Amino acid sequence: MPEQSSHLSRFSRLTILFKALRELGLRQLSLYALYQIGLRSGYLKYATMKPPSESSQRVGHTAPDLIPLPDREWLARVLGEAGQQALRAEADEILAGQVRLFGGRLAPLKLAPAVFFTAPQPIYHWTEYERRGAKVAPVADDETGADIKFIWEPARLGWAFTLGRAYNLTDDERYAEAFWNLLESFLDANPPYLGLNWVSAQEVALRLLALTFAWQVFANSSHSTAERGDRLAWAIETHAARIPPTLFYARAQNNNHLLSEAAGLYTAGLALPSHPGADYWRKLGWDWFQRGLRLQIASDGAYSQHSANYQRLMLQLALWMNALASQQGQAFPADNHARLGAATRWLLKLLDAQSGGAPNLGPNDGANILPLSICPFADYRPTLQAAGVAFLGEQPLPGGAWDELSMWLHPAAHPNRPASGDNRTRCDLLQTPHVLVSPSGDSWAYLRVARFSGRPGHADQLHLDLWRRGINLAQDAGTYLYNAPPPWDNRLTGCEVHNTLTVDGLDQMLRAGRFLYLDRALAQVVAGEPALPTSDRPEAWSNLTARHDGYRRLDLIHQRAVAALPSGGWLVEDALLPLQKRFSASRPRTACLHWLLPDWPWRVHCDENGMRFVLSLTSPQEVMQLSLQVKDSPNGAPVPAQIQIVRAGALLYGGGTVKPTWGWMSPTYGDKMPALAVRLSARRQPPFYLISEWSFIVPHLDT
Repeated sequence: MPEQSSHLSRFSRLTILFKALRELGLRQLSLYALYQIGLRSGYLKYATMKPPSESSQRVGHTAPDLIPLPDREWLARVLGEAGQQALRAEADEILAGQVRLFGGRLAPLKLAPAVFFTAPQPIYHWTEYERRGAKVAPVADDETGADIKFIWEPARLGWAFTLGRAYNLTDDERYAEAFWNLLESFLDANPPYLGLNWVSAQEVALRLLALTFAWQVFANSSHSTAERGDRLAWAIETHAARIPPTLFYARAQNNNHLLSEAAGLYTAGLALPSHPGADYWRKLGWDWFQRGLRLQIASDGAYSQHSANYQRLMLQLALWMNALASQQGQAFPADNHARLGAATRWLLKLLDAQSGGAPNLGPNDGANILPLSICPFADYRPTLQAAGVAFLGEQPLPGGAWDELSMWLHPAAHPNRPASGDNRTRCDLLQTPHVLVSPSGDSWAYLRVARFSGRPGHADQLHLDLWRRGINLAQDAGTYLYNAPPPWDNRLTGCEVHNTLTVDGLDQMLRAGRFLYLDRALAQVVAGEPALPTSDRPEAWSNLTARHDGYRRLDLIHQRAVAALPSGGWLVEDALLPLQKRFSASRPRTACLHWLLPDWPWRVHCDENGMRFVLSLTSPQEVMQLSLQVKDSPNGAPVPAQIQIVRAGALLYGGGTVKPTWGWMSPTYGDKMPALAVRLSARRQPPFYLISEWSFIVPHLDT
């Protein structure tokens, strides 16, 4: 038996390798193989062994003038009194030694991971951690403490942006003093190329952005001595030198790693113009950033990582690069400028204008690399307003506190920005994202229909996000943690926790690794009707029908029809259809439909035969009712079905087993909150249909 298991394991790994080669391509796998060879042969350790000598550092560096700083009075007017108080309060939290990691709850600001910096444990070269696969570290008692991102996040120095913004607004020297003290603590605790904070070149690059920003903002402070300036310049040099030796890893990933590292190199080249490597860093960074945009942004504006937050991250990097380039009289190539315009429009379609939120689509690692706004992490308006001005030539949103990011980066200074105009698009079955809107305009939905060009981050084909009056009703669970032990090792990626259909407990795609899906499920829209011309979303639909082939191995197709009803409600019909007339397609199958809803007071009613279930949820505004049933034909009578309601991994209603990952929603990385997972299941011979009807009732139900 052991020999057979070993053989099957080797066969499975070989199968996955061939599938990865087919779907990822030889180029990406070859670049990754080169990285592993360099890592295991010792070459990368040799290439990054000796940092520039701090003692021989040239003195007399002056702070760079990379971006025009915003006018203080103008900034104060945009923020308003409440915004100014909120900014000062956030900066004061940092003075008190606390920070909001990933835009979430307050946590201690730790710049020296204690588990790796206390005797007798030595500090190893970064390649030792990477070679041993030391991506996790037991630094806390809860599950989040096992994730290295809680070490990396404060080391990105995102808190420096907050201190810089507060200093620019108030001239309060406490903020400058705190920055220099915290920076020196970080540099002392993280010697160049030693320890976990040097493992990822992307983390190094993002730190570079914060270093150069802070150097300029605090340049005139009495705490910014010449000696401190020289040490910061040396830090920029050591950071920039770390990136090129492993750039082929970022190229293998072909995602935000490449864009981040390219932006870091370009920034370093401008910040240290007299450095012997400045021209090399600047050119290398600019060239790879432009190549990355061409490779990663589709013609319709969709980003290759299939993630709302990563699309925002990409736009923030582009805004930073655009601001720096404009100061140098350099402009993005026309084709990439057009790509960024399309990417801005793509994400604008997913914006909930009332709340500033967007569907929690795809991987969400809590990244907010340019926290130049008082708006909360979930608010996409700062980035979209700035990107609209920079890449569309207009403000797509009315003015508000979210204008602060635009004021810092001055994207309107772009020399070749297009003239303002109507950038709206007409409905087309091939355009994405597919957004539907109700006739009244007070609710809208996003139907996930993807033709993957890059690696899928989540198995979420035909997921439906539903929003009403600024509240996300049918939700995406998000991410929570990448690197924790099971069950939280990036397990919120599967279709069983998305608002879609699971068949026989199988996922739509093969989960081949923590971040890798193979056997991609491809989706397409087969029919649709545009929304009324009076809609404030002129590119939206009133109904759509789409399907995906993720269950082709079972000779089945999942088809979903979504319709906005004249009453203001929604009708969703999920069909499990035979793909061909084969025995495998005609066998009974168990289909499970999942809806993730807010954790509100609820009650459920089912008829005496268990044929129809009505779930009522009391929201802060009204009562939402979700009617669920299964039929053998669209217009037929209901057939027996089962329902489960799960909250925070615990069964509240119905029978059967549950998983600890059900009934959770993660608004940002490392943070999860209870939600209601409603699961309707039936075992039938295909075809059969699972029907969901949403309605809204005012006033509240009597208690």
